[in-house]
Amino acid sequence: MKLLSVSFRARYKDPMNAKVFLVSLAATTASFCAVSGEVPAATGVILIGHEKVATTFAQGGPLISTNNFKVQAGHRTGPGEVEIHDQDTDIFYIQEGSATFVTGGKAQGTKVVAPGETRAKEIIGGEAHHLTKGDVIIIPKGVPHWFKEVDGRFDYFVVKVSK
Repeated sequence: MKLLSVSFRARYKDPMNAKVFLVSLAATTASFCAVSGEVPAATGVILIGHEKVATTFAQGGPLISTNNFKVQAGHRTGPGEVEIHDQDTDIFYIQEGSATFVTGGKAQGTKVVAPGETRAKEIIGGEAHHLTKGDVIIIPKGVPHWFKEVDGRFDYFVVKVSK
């Protein structure tokens, strides 16, 4: 499966077009996902209030987790470990800051940290992407990915779709 990277600044100069794309992406994702008992069965609508979102962005962490998808507020001030997910496709939407993000290649020094979750120290031979505010990058399951460098504060939404 091919890695998809979209720069909203280049492709969606009109912020309304970018919002329409994100709403469509969220609606499409939700339509393919059966949500656990946290959501009223009649509507399937999920609202996460701005206060919870702001609080979660302060340190990073999950906003909601169901059987088929998760939404997380990511917050970084430095690099992280290489991640490889056997079941999850990650969809990142960059809210603030910039980072060098490496995908693909060969993960070095891998260790399984949970069922379907592998971590590593670094990636050799991957493709570097410079992510900035407004970018969206989609990483299919099984593709190694790594925040190699982070320039100051870096905030992003992650939607993890399990299938």
